[in-house]
Amino acid sequence: MTAPAATVRDPEGTPVPSGVWVPVAAVADLAVAPVAARAFGVDLAVWRDGNAVHALVDRCPHRGARLSLGRIVASGLQCAYHGWTFAGDGRCLRVPAQPDFQPPEAHRARRWHACVEHELVWVSPAGPAAAPPALGDLPARRVLSGPFTVTTSAPRVVENFLDIAHFEFVHPGTLGEVGQPPPADYPVVPTADGRPCIASVRVWQPRATAAATCGHWVDYRYEVLGAYSALLVKQPEHGAPGDAYALFVLPVEETVSRVWFVQATADTTTPESTLREFQHAVFAQDQPVLESQQPRRLPLDRSAERHCAADRLANAYRDWLQRSGVRYGTC
Repeated sequence: MTAPAATVRDPEGTPVPSGVWVPVAAVADLAVAPVAARAFGVDLAVWRDGNAVHALVDRCPHRGARLSLGRIVASGLQCAYHGWTFAGDGRCLRVPAQPDFQPPEAHRARRWHACVEHELVWVSPAGPAAAPPALGDLPARRVLSGPFTVTTSAPRVVENFLDIAHFEFVHPGTLGEVGQPPPADYPVVPTADGRPCIASVRVWQPRATAAATCGHWVDYRYEVLGAYSALLVKQPEHGAPGDAYALFVLPVEETVSRVWFVQATADTTTPESTLREFQHAVFAQDQPVLESQQPRRLPLDRSAERHCAADRLANAYRDWLQRSGVRYGTC
């Protein structure tokens, strides 16, 4: 589980949260060349070497060229400018202009931790970090949707995902219906390690899933997985196939985010393309509202915005960020 920690500064002064994992690319995007990515305002070069993935700050320590312009060689990542070659841990292995030179520790490129989970490449800016968020016992069929680039902060995206009061207005005809307001009275019960969670809340949805052909009452379960991730498990009545949606958000900058959804579904017949189309249509309704919110960073001060009883999960998330010392994307 992602372990939030206080914001620190990297060697170039960029503020980054310590010990937090975020996704930067789909594994399928890593082929024969490095991929340029950006997280917490830091440019990264990400590449795959067999079954291992690596991430280095996208700046060669020699003359500052982007390492993502380079190429993958047998020993590591080779800079496109002068051919300096770096291992996955950042060690400089070779300087072609001086073949017999043994590069010292000072020639190392800066490394971020990297791993693969949920078909995504995850990075952590400052270790140690426990692991990317786990999904637990969910249906085995997984469908990845995204990324969606959104001009707002990652915490704003997470809070929107946790909000059940907007369905009627933002998603009419699918997740909500006029005249069917969501319940305002539901308990937020923290997990054992303090993350906000709703065990069960029931909502009426005209089309709860891509395969639904009529309306259902649907039982929702929400869980905050980490600073920039959350899980929704939904089970329609009458035994219709259930779904779980994991939201994973990359803070590209404080007010720019990239969003992925991992759907774990008991629906074994609906094509993946149809499942993705449904998710894309739903998020296309969320995006303009998210990008309209001001300020774009999520306020943690309760007095900055007004609240009602239906906001209790969102407010619990804000309070949890405050207690956890997570400040990136907040104000």
